[in-house]
Amino acid sequence: MPQTKITLRTRGQGLYEFTTQAAAFVRESRIDEGLLTVFVCHTSCSILIQENADPDVRRDLDAFFRRLVPPSDDPSMRWIVHTMEGPDDMPAHIKAALNQVSIGIPVTGGRLTLGTWQGLYLFEHRDRPHEREIVLHLGP
Repeated sequence: MPQTKITLRTRGQGLYEFTTQAAAFVRESRIDEGLLTVFVCHTSCSILIQENADPDVRRDLDAFFRRLVPPSDDPSMRWIVHTMEGPDDMPAHIKAALNQVSIGIPVTGGRLTLGTWQGLYLFEHRDRPHEREIVLHLGP
């Protein structure tokens, strides 16, 4: 069963599409049918399938999660204890807990079975740039 790891460099909070890399991995595996498992090896970012046609969707999602879970130096977040790595640290863990760190996508005819406007995204929840590792595993 093929497996690979890809690294995405982020520039701060936001959604980073990696559909092209995942599709290339599936194509190169030459497996006709199966399940692609996508797993991010971090606790302060997440994985999601989302619309990839209108960039406003990504901006609105990012804005929503920033409002839902503001930085720990916001007065509404005084209850947070874990602040060792800055005001975005614990909120990033909360956002990751509200989303997924692993997702499965069916493979049919040697291709990802995604809808017309669907793309795969790493959702970065930290302010500073990071290198994020994502494991892609294709099995029957």
